Amino acid sequence: MTIALMVAAVLAWCWIALSCLPAGTEAHMPMPYLIALIPLLWVPLVALGALAAWFHVWGTACCLLAAAIASVLRRAQYRKIGRETPHETQISTRETQCETASDTLRVMTLNCRYGRADAGIIMRHIRERDIDVLALQEVTDALIVRLNEAGIRDTLPHCQTGTPHEDDNGGYNALFSRIEPAATIPNVVDIPAAEVPAMTLGVGGRNLTVASAHPKSPMRGCTQWSAGIRGLSALAARARDDERDDVAVMGDLNSSIEHPSFRALLTAGLSDASLAQGAGPAPTFPSWLKWPRIELDHVLFTRGVRASDVRPLAVAGSDHLALVATLSLPHCR
Repeated sequence: MTIALMVAAVLAWCWIALSCLPAGTEAHMPMPYLIALIPLLWVPLVALGALAAWFHVWGTACCLLAAAIASVLRRAQYRKIGRETPHETQISTRETQCETASDTLRVMTLNCRYGRADAGIIMRHIRERDIDVLALQEVTDALIVRLNEAGIRDTLPHCQTGTPHEDDNGGYNALFSRIEPAATIPNVVDIPAAEVPAMTLGVGGRNLTVASAHPKSPMRGCTQWSAGIRGLSALAARARDDERDDVAVMGDLNSSIEHPSFRALLTAGLSDASLAQGAGPAPTFPSWLKWPRIELDHVLFTRGVRASDVRPLAVAGSDHLALVATLSLPHCR
């Protein structure tokens, strides 16, 4: 028993260290799944630490409990880093160019689980939450028909979908908007996954390009999973060259702050709405469990966009919770 507990302690520290790997090097099974579970690792570690103490293996008990604390503190550190991404500095340098008044968009994203999500509940959330932009993943033609029958075009009349392909991960992506877009495109960035449809909306005297994205899950190919996540960083570059251009990327990104590939998005200039809000995690998967859940669905944005009122919502038929947020864009001269 003593040897088994010592081995468990060593493995626990190795497990936690996986989240410290450079972006892309974690793209090997089963590392993406192990990293996703690190926030929950403290539960078995506390139990094993108590067991070691019961057997009076005090050194191993301390090592296991220290690993439990490290798994919690490491997550807190990552979330703090996420709240201090480059966009905060960019905001401060532009305050002289922007008025205090701002326009807001209420956005919502949902993985529709092979198109099985309940269209009626989606429409209820849209109406009750005054949703301006809806991003959907794993969409099917049958779901689009049900949404049309439920009246989505009366509330969000403008739509752009990605072109379906045989290797789409569960279905194609779609965007619906209350605001008439200045431009639309079925695929704004090439990643090894379903196409990333986008719309450019005029908000607060600026252009906001919104996109619906769904990188592949690790089980569909770890290399493609990591490349898809990191590939979305190309969207941040669209906002670097023009003071009046911003980007918001919404979707099931199949990753969380623990994954190095996801943190690469933040260092590229994208901020996460849940992290920026600073009110704790907004876990969305799996929908059928109260606990534990992990954060896979995200609302990311660039530069001077601010996020608030981020919260998950249940939608029958999906294995994910929907994620809603308010995005504020200050008026710029």
